[in-house]
Amino acid sequence: MPTPLSVLDLVPVSSGSNATEALHRTLDLAQQAERLGYARYWVAEHHLNPGVAGTSPAVVLAFLAQATSTIRLGSGAVQMGHRTALSTVEEFGLLDALHPGRFDLGLGRSGGKPPATTQPAGEAFVGRTPEGLLIPPKFSYAHLLASPRLALQKRLLTLPEAQSQDYAEQVDDVLALIDGTYKSPEGEEAHVIPGEHAELQLWILGSSAGESSEAAGRRGMRFAANYHVAPATVLDAVRSYRAAFQASAELPAPYVLISADVVVGRSEEEARELATGYDLWVRSIRTAEGAIPFPTPEEAGRWEWSDADRQLVQDRVDTQFVGTAAQVADELEALQQATGADELLVTTITHGHEDRVRSYELLAEEWARRGR
Repeated sequence: MPTPLSVLDLVPVSSGSNATEALHRTLDLAQQAERLGYARYWVAEHHLNPGVAGTSPAVVLAFLAQATSTIRLGSGAVQMGHRTALSTVEEFGLLDALHPGRFDLGLGRSGGKPPATTQPAGEAFVGRTPEGLLIPPKFSYAHLLASPRLALQKRLLTLPEAQSQDYAEQVDDVLALIDGTYKSPEGEEAHVIPGEHAELQLWILGSSAGESSEAAGRRGMRFAANYHVAPATVLDAVRSYRAAFQASAELPAPYVLISADVVVGRSEEEARELATGYDLWVRSIRTAEGAIPFPTPEEAGRWEWSDADRQLVQDRVDTQFVGTAAQVADELEALQQATGADELLVTTITHGHEDRVRSYELLAEEWARRGR
């Protein structure tokens, strides 16, 4: 079967623009993605980022559902570290009640702490796989986890003295609330209306081997791994999921989706020009400043890079797929073959909205031409 292509949208704000314009551009892109045959359209959840307007997936998805009709819509992902299972099922239950059978509920762990893992320690693979996929050295997030900005975000998102629930327990509660089988330790039942028996497709998202990948596998759920965020650990994440997988009533075999950052141009030169600014944008995230509005190539060209800056972004820059539609499709095929992905999720950010739409259009045409 052809490997489906889907879209991940962060609702980016371009320099000189604002959140209102970003949201309307997201609406247009979702309509274009539906026209072009993309399988699903996911929006992410981020907070305190001047250059990212997607703070509430459920609100953005309600906005998109009114203007589309066939493309699946979903969260990539809802950050469960500051949410409850009940609030999440209620939000997506409302969406499903209005637009039945169209939504994916992607659950992210996100608690501001390193992932727990039961995987045996070993030397990580670095280099190119036999398929040609680049696996860079692992990036350390220690400075981000210790940043005052992350602490502030956690404080603002969490009620005083509240503690995040164990992630695997949250996933079980979400499943039970949707199935209508939830019962407290004291024997009390909870029934969510709307939400119970909602036609939601559930996913778990993860960046490495550990809590998320194992939770997805043991419950027979779909798993999305982030090559675009954590390229060094994507193979480990997929391997961990498949090793833990147990068939469920909904899913008899593992199902893996892999994300990738791409920019497609009519020529390689044009694509590289359009991608200019990506490194500066990634730098703003990895310094814990928060994502900046995506700069123009001219604005990005004025930045004076230090060696330390380059080290912060090198793995992300090296694993962004930039070029003509044929070049990018070749790299996506390598990603699919190296990971055994059942589906690919592409995310594209450029300063100009028209350039971004064209990138998705050129890629869709090339993917269809190959019969992928």
